[in-house]
Amino acid sequence: MSTVAEDIPLGATLTEEQARQIFSQGEEAVVFVILELAKQLAEQKAASAAGSHETPSTPSGMKPPYTKPPPKSRGKKKPGRKKGHPGARREPPDHVDWQMDHQANRCPDCGGPLNRCNETRTRYTEDIPDIEPEVTEHTIHRDWCPKCKKKVEPTVSEAMPGSTLGNRVLVLSAWLHYALGNTLSQIVEVFNFHLQMKVSEGGLVQMWYRLQAILFAWYEQIQLEALKSAVLHADETSWRVAGKTYWLWCFATRDLTYYLIDRSRGSPALMKFFIQEFDGTLVSDFWGAYNAVVCAFRQKCLAHLFRELEHTEKYKSPGKDWPEFARKLRRLLGDVIRLWRRRDELSAETYASRRRRIHGRLTELIDTPWEDTNAKRLIKRFRRHQDELFTFLDQEGVPFDNNHAERTIRPAVIVRKNSYGNRSEQGADCQAVLMSVFRTLKQRGHDPIRTVTAALTEYLATGKLPPLPTATSDG
Repeated sequence: MSTVAEDIPLGATLTEEQARQIFSQGEEAVVFVILELAKQLAEQKAASAAGSHETPSTPSGMKPPYTKPPPKSRGKKKPGRKKGHPGARREPPDHVDWQMDHQANRCPDCGGPLNRCNETRTRYTEDIPDIEPEVTEHTIHRDWCPKCKKKVEPTVSEAMPGSTLGNRVLVLSAWLHYALGNTLSQIVEVFNFHLQMKVSEGGLVQMWYRLQAILFAWYEQIQLEALKSAVLHADETSWRVAGKTYWLWCFATRDLTYYLIDRSRGSPALMKFFIQEFDGTLVSDFWGAYNAVVCAFRQKCLAHLFRELEHTEKYKSPGKDWPEFARKLRRLLGDVIRLWRRRDELSAETYASRRRRIHGRLTELIDTPWEDTNAKRLIKRFRRHQDELFTFLDQEGVPFDNNHAERTIRPAVIVRKNSYGNRSEQGADCQAVLMSVFRTLKQRGHDPIRTVTAALTEYLATGKLPPLPTATSDG
């Protein structure tokens, strides 16, 4: 039976008179209209999401801010340590450069005279003095070589050939830009005003290109060491080069990081890094490009599955059997992680038995004929990666998530937000090399500025770059 509410077109053209006609039909007509409007709103939202071509694997930087969920509240926890916790303060300096005595002539409150007491207290302050650049005049002697039949001169190792800026200035500026993410204009202001040294943006960029060429051997060494590692984490995020979308690839272990900026987000970029078969375990998310990598073992990030479940329940319309599917999957993943954490507490027989039981539960979950489209999509993924979900249960040192790569790629994301990428492919190559070197040195417990400065000085003096430093005991 047709009602007035069914005959009136709903949407932006609805008038006040038509709304009053619907209201006059009673409660059922009003409920019908509300449900119909809710359905239209859901369809518009789905069409908008489809038009944006967003997927769960779309990088955060490529999603409009208005489509992102609100940030999680951190509660009302007060900052700082709890009451009763022992205090912490800066350690006293190991040496004193200056000593100053302070004694009041009159009372600061009433202005009256003071009776002197033999009582003092000591306070230390540390500050940066006024900085003036040091200018060194190099007198270079040219002498005749009777064997080579030409005049020769010694190498100046304190600066690059033809450069008026020393090695420390070069390395410090590169570290500020590629490791900390300061923009060119910010670095120029720091040098021009605080350090009292006049530099230009173009001059710094050209010096960084020359530094990249020298440190490229370290960049290649990082790549080779990564390919020989037992466990390698991989991740990627969007990048901008000359206004076009490129991709920043990150390959990381505990003591090295290799960045690669490439136009491709697929296997062509991966083949530039994996120049040989990888004998270790590759830890990654479910991005399909990683399937092209030839490696001994794989571990897919289980944290992405938890996020996928949450994303589906928040932003999609799962079917009637989705709750059962999600409950079984969450319980399976939770039991797997608990078994991994208790591995050292269980006997070999008990652990192997529970491991087989886990495999059986996964097989049962895959073989169940689920009707929900979201469940079918995840089941299809499980069939493809069935042998790559629980590798961490069998391989020592392999985690169940890819958090290490995500934490390692975050500094580069901060750099991207400050600089908006690179203006040319040459700049992108320089970005990848210097970012990789500085990040790796920090991971290995070395002072990046001093280490690169010393290596650059040795290279200018001998023509050979020293080996890439290994990890320190504290690294």
